[in-house]
Amino acid sequence: MNNYDKILNYARKNNGYITTKEVETLGINRTFLTNLVNNNKIERVGTGIYKLFEYPIDNFYIMSTSSKNMCYSYATALYLHNLSDRIPLVYDVTVLYNYSGNLLNKDNVLLRYVSEDVFELGMTDVKTVNDLTVKCYDVERTLCDIIKDKDRMDREIYSKALKEYARSKNKDLLKLVKYAKRLNIEKEVVELMEVLL
Repeated sequence: MNNYDKILNYARKNNGYITTKEVETLGINRTFLTNLVNNNKIERVGTGIYKLFEYPIDNFYIMSTSSKNMCYSYATALYLHNLSDRIPLVYDVTVLYNYSGNLLNKDNVLLRYVSEDVFELGMTDVKTVNDLTVKCYDVERTLCDIIKDKDRMDREIYSKALKEYARSKNKDLLKLVKYAKRLNIEKEVVELMEVLL
């Protein structure tokens, strides 16, 4: 199997996507990617991110791959967890206070800044609709975030998410309260859950 086939096979196994970093991990020079683009075998969809033509564009994956140290949060996380059916036009992304990456220049990104001690709290891997893996806060962390910031949340998205969570068989109230404690909103969360449950 030649290097071109290796790249294309890898991309097929990864739901149509491959990054420059992955090509280098395979021990292949990145010029092979450029040649594949020039020969219309693969397309460049972001900095260091390539896709086979027959696979759909996945903006969640493209954005998460192009920027390290980011995590989907708030309304975007609710969508990824099926607690909202509103497809994000603006992506909610949480980063560290000292973040200086390429998401600063994107109009369709709303950055949320947190300190290092809570950045990874509740961070998990979720699958997009195209079965690609992205970093996203889990449901309980997301609920804590939207409760803490409820004045800036869309009312409809906010109340639907809370009601869905209250009905869910998979809710983890112990985890929710543990996170709420770490984020200094235990009182609000407990009171809200008492009303909903």
